[in-house]
Amino acid sequence: MPENKEPLQALAEEAWESSILDVLSRYIRIPCKSPLFDPHWQANGYLDQAVALVESWCREREIAGLQVEVQRLPGRTPLLFIEVPATQGQTDTVLLYGHLDKQPEFSGWSAGTGPFQPARIGDRLYGRGSADDGYAVFAALSAIESLQHLQMPHARCVVVIEACEESGSYDLPAYIDHLSERIGALSLVVCLDSGCGDYDRLWCTTSLRGLLMGDLSVEVLSEGVHSGDASGIVASSFRIARTLLSRLEDERSGRIKLPALRGKIPKGRRSEARATAKVLKRGVYESFPFVAGMRPMHKAPAELLLQRNFGPTLSVTAASGLPDLGSAGNVLRPSTTLKLSIRLPPTCDAERATAEVKRTLEKDPPYGAKVRFDCEKGSPGWDAPAFAPWLSASLEAASRASFGKPACCMGEGGSIPFMALLGEKFPDAQFLITGVLGPHSNAHGPNEFLHVPTAKRLTACVAQVLADHCARPQDSAAKPKGSRHSRRATRELRRHQRPTSRSAARGA
Repeated sequence: MPENKEPLQALAEEAWESSILDVLSRYIRIPCKSPLFDPHWQANGYLDQAVALVESWCREREIAGLQVEVQRLPGRTPLLFIEVPATQGQTDTVLLYGHLDKQPEFSGWSAGTGPFQPARIGDRLYGRGSADDGYAVFAALSAIESLQHLQMPHARCVVVIEACEESGSYDLPAYIDHLSERIGALSLVVCLDSGCGDYDRLWCTTSLRGLLMGDLSVEVLSEGVHSGDASGIVASSFRIARTLLSRLEDERSGRIKLPALRGKIPKGRRSEARATAKVLKRGVYESFPFVAGMRPMHKAPAELLLQRNFGPTLSVTAASGLPDLGSAGNVLRPSTTLKLSIRLPPTCDAERATAEVKRTLEKDPPYGAKVRFDCEKGSPGWDAPAFAPWLSASLEAASRASFGKPACCMGEGGSIPFMALLGEKFPDAQFLITGVLGPHSNAHGPNEFLHVPTAKRLTACVAQVLADHCARPQDSAAKPKGSRHSRRATRELRRHQRPTSRSAARGA
């Protein structure tokens, strides 16, 4: 980072140290898990506690015309809706997005840290939700406050902070419809729920994968029986499940066999991956906690990036029907259920993929076993429109001013369902998708942390982009084409607005 801090960077530093870190630490203590992981969230009240804490902090900001509201639709998670009027007669609107619901605790946290136990160790603030995505509302409001402190003009800003993202944002489309007239037309969307390749520059996300999740169940008996008596006569439910998975995936290479799960890589994304690989080099894979002797699936960093961004993949994330090792007898179990998480390329038709996976898994079950695939979610991916010249220049300047290095772009392997909806609803808008989830930050797992210096610098970058957006030549605010997949993607997202009674869709 430059030795002489820019005014925006200095204000960001002050805001984080004097106010934000204390409130963010209090937020970490609240177990405000997403509805998928806390079915009794209404009775427990943790999401409401988190919203109230953040709402109180927001109301204290010295921002002219600030309006802070908690929106509540019947039966849905609350949503924080913030409006800041434009300065100097600007008519454009910018939407800034984040969320404050959390993933569950997970095990394996290091000594002195915990999911709901904030701990600042060096540059890191540990705790669930610190980086995914509790920091977002603080960064957004502080960026706007800094502009007004320096008397720098900005467009009208709308800040939307939801409480359902980690469950697939199934409540969000209803709120966007409800608030549509108040939101108005957007010319810029700033999403603060993404990642970064390192902590040395501003990172911009250019694509997001879709997600297909569901439970594969295989039943062979009505009750468990002695394995010595039944094996050789009754097929193992686990072996049948393994056979069915081979219909989707080559277990040796991880290559997905089903054509419906693939998608084309848009022009330019390969060259983008090569450029990013030159920046990150072995950092593309060295940030993962491999066990000794383990190596990545490909040797070339650029190929690893493309596979993470545009490659379909299958993961088994949970299982039922399998007893703990300490209580497992010699029993041929009656059933096995596997939770499947299938990442889809940004250009894949998620609705078609969901139907094809169900058909492929359920047809012609081995030995006539009872096989069922219950889909929880078929969520679309998203490929970003090209940056307008003003935004490209702004990102570069902001990154150099705050980090001392040029900005960089890459696709993400996760999902942010809301981006597909906004891409369809506002096809002429520009998108800045960024975040603080960098190497080892481990969202969703143990030891999640916020890299505090990056959060400060990102806050200043967002402020700079808002200022440049306001100052851009109007004839250069062109109408860049959105992804040609966006309309279909939004239809798919709306189709999965509500979770089933059994479960809901995971977030990014």
